[in-house]
Amino acid sequence: MKIAIVVDSTAYLPEALLKKNDIYTIPLNIVFGESSYREGIDISTEEFFKRMNESDSLPGTSQPSIGDYILLLESLRREGYTDVISFHLSAGISGTYQSAVSAGESVEGINLHVIDTEIACYVQGFMALYAAQNKDKKPLEDILTDVNEMKKKEHTDAFFIVDTLNNLQKGGRLTNAQALIGSMLKVKPVLTFEDGKIVPYEKIRTMKKAVRKVEADLETVFEKHKGKKITAVVIHSNAPERAAEWQKHLEEKFPDVLFRQSYFGPVIATHLGEGALGIGYTTYDIDTAE
Repeated sequence: MKIAIVVDSTAYLPEALLKKNDIYTIPLNIVFGESSYREGIDISTEEFFKRMNESDSLPGTSQPSIGDYILLLESLRREGYTDVISFHLSAGISGTYQSAVSAGESVEGINLHVIDTEIACYVQGFMALYAAQNKDKKPLEDILTDVNEMKKKEHTDAFFIVDTLNNLQKGGRLTNAQALIGSMLKVKPVLTFEDGKIVPYEKIRTMKKAVRKVEADLETVFEKHKGKKITAVVIHSNAPERAAEWQKHLEEKFPDVLFRQSYFGPVIATHLGEGALGIGYTTYDIDTAE
């Protein structure tokens, strides 16, 4: 048995970390007008934000085509892989998971095990890293059992703080009136995942108060899991300085937690907008060193 690990591009794992752990990626697409771009391949995150800010309407997003996924699976089969564990952003917000399932049914000679992580970004990457780092140490069935347990909220979770309501309004998730009132009140929605869907967690005035609310809840969680190796990641939407400042503060506040920094790439940032912050964590033992 030879196992390959695949993760979709919305995990936004560093290239060095992907290479070190022999993890393959399948890109989602960002669409401006009639042109489609594979995120991380055809368009950089910097170029994406520039084009999005110059546009009156939001770009579109789409999951990988089944054809692209089939090509990846056939390539892995030729390399001698017998099984693939594929990790994808929540099926509650994207059709990527279902595309992977369909692709697996179309390719013979290789077994595809598709995981709906029920979350997104670097936090879904935690699960891919765990599988990659244990695929030669544990039986396949044990790894599948572990990652399905790992995605439960008591082990892995995330919070996202939206800085601007513009993208939510452009995307039809807020009316113009709601966006105007929210902006006037400086409302910063805090979001999380429940049953694979993004749901409101809190609505707080000012980014500073929203960050402190998230920190207070993290303190409760980290205290509950004291003694475990907790890995956390600060995620930003084109706001690296803000993320670095928050990460430094968190490292001082929670010295026993290992913190990393990541970003919201084009597909996720399309919906959250510029300036958003996020934080996710896992209590499972993984190595995130590049």
